[in-house]
Amino acid sequence: MNVSIVIPAFNEEQGVGPVISELRTVLAQHGINAEILVIDDGSSDRTAQAAAAAGARVFRHRSNRGYGAALKSGISAASNDAIVITDADGTYPCQYIPEMLNRLETADMVVGARTGANVKIPAIRRPAKWVLNQLANYLTRTKIPDLNSGLRAFRRDVAMQYFAILPDQFSWTTTITLAMHCDKYAVVYMPIDYRARKGKSKIVPWDAGSFAVLILRTAMLFRPLRIFIPVVLLCLLYAIVKMSIDMTRDPNISASALLAFVSALLILLIGMLGDALATRLGRLSSQITGVRTADLIEEPSAKSADSQN
Repeated sequence: MNVSIVIPAFNEEQGVGPVISELRTVLAQHGINAEILVIDDGSSDRTAQAAAAAGARVFRHRSNRGYGAALKSGISAASNDAIVITDADGTYPCQYIPEMLNRLETADMVVGARTGANVKIPAIRRPAKWVLNQLANYLTRTKIPDLNSGLRAFRRDVAMQYFAILPDQFSWTTTITLAMHCDKYAVVYMPIDYRARKGKSKIVPWDAGSFAVLILRTAMLFRPLRIFIPVVLLCLLYAIVKMSIDMTRDPNISASALLAFVSALLILLIGMLGDALATRLGRLSSQITGVRTADLIEEPSAKSADSQN
């Protein structure tokens, strides 16, 4: 199997070289024919030079556009149908990639779930991750062991059909996970270890709020009734309780109880309309990619630079 490995990088001069070296060693040991693409997302350090020196094919954004934008650029530039994404900070061990590619033969996406024996996730992130996972599990009606792992393998055409809704920031992996579960693709999770990162993390604690909004927005596109039905039930519960209280005091039903009943009906109808549209339209067209390529520049490789000198 020919594979393209896409690595988004922003100010990862310290980690990107060792990651590429580890990748090349693992790929050579298993006889995997692969191209390694590094998307330098407007770094201010020598990330691009370090990646090129390590033997990767390097592209560069003119300005910082975000983790998701770098992934979309890399997937668009990839030469192969099988895609593997990983991070440039050294957190994901490359040893799992051959097994992930083997499992990709019978799956649409294989995700490295950070549930192994040695997982170094900062304690401050664990509560937010648990809450987001529970929300995602409810909305997709599946058990997702790792919602936003950055190590995964998938088919290029499957991912590109969602480019119109995939964000440019860190929530890219969250969105594609939810979208593929909602569209009933075969998503497989493989336990992996997770190492302490090299350099400073780009994720801040308040990003959890953005992730939650993103999950709800994605659910509105694919499973709107999973959001609307709880709101309907809350309105009905209030209406029934309020009407019961009204009837014990006065035979008339209050305006607030009637409003709650009407609100429940209207919200239910809107939710049913949204669900009908989501079902009728199905998967998004792969012709709309939403990728800007004007500011994507391919850096000369180390071999090309040597041949010019």
